[in-house]
Amino acid sequence: MKLFEYQAKETFRKFGIETPGSVLIQSPGELGPAGAETGYPLVLKSQLLMGGRGKKGLIRLVKDEAQAVKECGELFDSEYGVGKILVEQAVDIKSELYLSITVDPVEAKHMIIACADGGVEIETLAVESPEKIIREYVDPDRGLMPFQIKNIGFSLGLEGDLLKKFSAVLANLYKAFVSSDAELIEINPLFITGEGKIIAGDGKLSIDDNSDFRQPSYEKTRDYYDSDAEYEASLEGIPYLQFDGDISLMCAGAGLTTTVYDLINYEGGTVANYLEFGGPNYKKAVRAMELCLKNDSKVILVVTFGTIARADVMAEGIVDAISRLKPDRPIVTCIRGTNEEEASRILKDAGLVPLYDTEEAVRKAVAIAKGEKS
Repeated sequence: MKLFEYQAKETFRKFGIETPGSVLIQSPGELGPAGAETGYPLVLKSQLLMGGRGKKGLIRLVKDEAQAVKECGELFDSEYGVGKILVEQAVDIKSELYLSITVDPVEAKHMIIACADGGVEIETLAVESPEKIIREYVDPDRGLMPFQIKNIGFSLGLEGDLLKKFSAVLANLYKAFVSSDAELIEINPLFITGEGKIIAGDGKLSIDDNSDFRQPSYEKTRDYYDSDAEYEASLEGIPYLQFDGDISLMCAGAGLTTTVYDLINYEGGTVANYLEFGGPNYKKAVRAMELCLKNDSKVILVVTFGTIARADVMAEGIVDAISRLKPDRPIVTCIRGTNEEEASRILKDAGLVPLYDTEEAVRKAVAIAKGEKS
């Protein structure tokens, strides 16, 4: 689960990492008191779970109250659906660093990434100037060692008092990373101010979804999702991704779902949503179809291959879903696996045409979506 910048900074402060003074507002009417608290100049930072906010004009430096009122109104009225703005003190910036911690699945270790060029996209830097990126691998069992912190600080060209302050920031950031069950924690940029302070200018924090039960302070709300269907699927525990195509995809098994997604694209079709109701969710066909029907798709394509998740049980679920929900669009089915003969009988009795070849099912769904004869 990705957190908003203001939540990442709350975590930073909890672990002793300094951030600019700030106030979170949810309407233009709250700007006055917030500006009075932070003082001018200040920065208006739209709270959205997307990269490149600065390039999209969603972060704005303002010099006085009049400019702040104008810019704040524009941000709340923007096409991006801004619901919260972090009103933040402007900082006297001398230089910027990049600092993050993530997990390297190949090495099975935590990986610290640092760079003396902060404020840029690390992915771009990795391509254009890879020699500038510093990497340090940390054994999770041993934890971050003092010599590793110094190695990174020296590599960044820091010394004296700045090195001590940076070392404290990195040590605390690692504690926050481990304590939060994070997949990624990032400060970009990490400001070095004219007064010699080190301050987190921006923040990212992504929590491992499997640790939800250990992170009760990070409650899932609608704000984290692009659509109602995506939010409801998350609460249900059903893997779901939102797109804007014509074919609602309802499959069992992540690998199969991804393969069918690719086949649809190869056939010239487009996907409205990716929904995977296999594994522990294979008896949730009614809920799965209900989520698919929230999309403005032209057809629902159901493809499953059940071994432990029996084909006949899935077929019963599909027929039950159709009976209850009465979908307003065609349903194409290709349900294979254990007890598939019974599954075929169930589908035929319900007036559906069971298919046995995945590519044939995909071609039929694409043809329906395009308004062609299938």
